[in-house]
Amino acid sequence: MDMIWKEGKINGIKIRPAGKYVDQRGWLAEIFRSDEIPAEEMPAMGYVSMTRPGVSRGPHEHRKQTDVFGFVGPGNFLVRLWDNRKDSSTYGVIQIVEAGESNPVVLTVPPGIVHGYRNISSTDAMVFNFPDRLFAGKGKKQPVDEIRYENIENTPFVMNE
Repeated sequence: MDMIWKEGKINGIKIRPAGKYVDQRGWLAEIFRSDEIPAEEMPAMGYVSMTRPGVSRGPHEHRKQTDVFGFVGPGNFLVRLWDNRKDSSTYGVIQIVEAGESNPVVLTVPPGIVHGYRNISSTDAMVFNFPDRLFAGKGKKQPVDEIRYENIENTPFVMNE
């Protein structure tokens, strides 16, 4: 099926400034606070990933998991989000966000949103993620909740356009 994506804002995507606090020592950015996240999105784990210049991660989608990404630097990313939820009023919408050191944001991605990001910096770049589910469940003994599209031929979800 050839899907025509239209650019816009996707229902359920939350973007908020990360609030970088800078002083002579460096900086601090708040990624999540329990008084700012609904109970159903409260993180179950956290991790940081480093991505080399020009490299993409994703696209992939979760059936049940919500991701809370902290794009605060170092480095910058081009984030692509596709609303793949057939029952959503924004089904078929792609949202593109530049995030990271030059635009520090926290990005909440609900289930059913295909997402991926590419390092657009000339140096390594970091992303923090605080998903509301454990990777592969307790003890890493359950199936991983993701549909990976990056190696599927003729996928409508393309990172490097």
